[in-house]
Amino acid sequence: MDSRGLDADEKAQPEPTFIPVEEEAPVKPRGFLARIRYYEEVLDRKLGVESHSLDRVLPENRKPPNPLAMAFMWASATMNISCFSTGFLGKEFGLSLGQTVAITICATLLGAAVTGWCATMGPGTGLRQVAISRYSLGYYPSSIIAALNVIEQLGWASVTCITGGLALSAVSDGHVSIAVGVVIVACVSFLVSFIGLRGVLMYEQYAWILFFIIFMIIYGESAHQANLAAPAAVTGPTLSGNALSLVAVIYGSSASWSSIVSDFYVHYPVDTPKIKIFLYTTLGITIPTCIGMLLGACISSALDTNPEWAAAYDNGIGEVLQIIMYPRGFSKFLLVLLVLSGIGVNCIAIYAGSLSAQLFARPCEKVPRIVWSFLVLVCILLLGIAGRDHLLDVLENFLSLLGYWNTSFFVILFTEHYLFRGGSLSNYDLDAWNTPSRMPVGYAGLAAFLCGAAGWIVGMVETYYVGAIAKMISKDGGDVANELALVFTSVTYIPLRKLELKYVGR
Repeated sequence: MDSRGLDADEKAQPEPTFIPVEEEAPVKPRGFLARIRYYEEVLDRKLGVESHSLDRVLPENRKPPNPLAMAFMWASATMNISCFSTGFLGKEFGLSLGQTVAITICATLLGAAVTGWCATMGPGTGLRQVAISRYSLGYYPSSIIAALNVIEQLGWASVTCITGGLALSAVSDGHVSIAVGVVIVACVSFLVSFIGLRGVLMYEQYAWILFFIIFMIIYGESAHQANLAAPAAVTGPTLSGNALSLVAVIYGSSASWSSIVSDFYVHYPVDTPKIKIFLYTTLGITIPTCIGMLLGACISSALDTNPEWAAAYDNGIGEVLQIIMYPRGFSKFLLVLLVLSGIGVNCIAIYAGSLSAQLFARPCEKVPRIVWSFLVLVCILLLGIAGRDHLLDVLENFLSLLGYWNTSFFVILFTEHYLFRGGSLSNYDLDAWNTPSRMPVGYAGLAAFLCGAAGWIVGMVETYYVGAIAKMISKDGGDVANELALVFTSVTYIPLRKLELKYVGR
């Protein structure tokens, strides 16, 4: 034995050698969609593009963003040329500036509050908004919400692309067509949304600062021209009807986020105070939306007394902005920057639209989010190019339609939460979100939604259709579709849901 206590034989044995075993490279799957899913997961590991975006985000897996992002992301999405353009509708309806200002503030706050309440469901559940709706509407009827969501996001994004295209056309003195501008805005937005929620929030948290500065500059150069003394161009029942129609449009603009808002809140802690979520979201939508819309209302009130602005307005929103801002080189620079404001809403629209497409049905879940995002992009381009010469008509009809169905959606979620689940998320089986047999059947939810739709139809005022009840208010109609949707949906849902629980049991 040597000094270490080893025998000679043991000393003679060679040291063991370890031969590294090469790990087998993962086998690339066959099939078009399977390969896309494979590369999507590779990009997720490297860039975090969110390949499993539909799954419930468990509390232990969350990486909370800055809480202020709950306000800032909506500021970036709403402080844009589209909201500015919506401000011109008050004049189109024949209302005075004072009436338009009052309606804009109140209707925006009301619509934003609807979205703010829906937002409180996101952190507590870790689920996307369409998935949350399955607990009240039912698993299969919630597909209607998913489909409407896709249509809604396509509409929002196409409107934003049109306004961006108008601005680019003005900057280039007509050398860049509106259609080319639509393509540029849509494609840049797609690149940001491609990364997923992380990329969207990264952009949205800070972009609003630039747009806020630009809007303040425009206020400084134009607000003194606002014509507060001009009376309304309509009176009597026509005034009442047009005021109701403007309320519907502006309310729909803010309430339209209610069906997607939780998509962006799934990474916040479960114990995030609901009052904080509600206030940040509500004010984050209301304040920037009013900044843009009230600026549009002020400028539109001056068109009758400022022939130069009126002539520019006839050539498009971009032209009137360019003539208002000075000097000319500076105005072109600011218009180029304002084009970027459309990216904020488009990022949200493309991301949420692709998620809703996946949640439409089980087969759709198998299609990667990246594929849906690309399809959404193609539809946005087609709609934006087709509607580029009819911006105000698109705004008037599209935004009010958004409010109608989002009102019914909100009523069903709100009623289910407080009347049938005691206002507590502990009464939700969160693990069952994707299991039809453990979800409500949906008889009550579907019937209530369809009855709400009946309310929309008889109460709406659109360019090519005025509902029977809306016609009774004035010769041009008065939009009361949201009010009727609220009543029809709640009156139907409460008794039918009680019967559903009694006889079906879920």
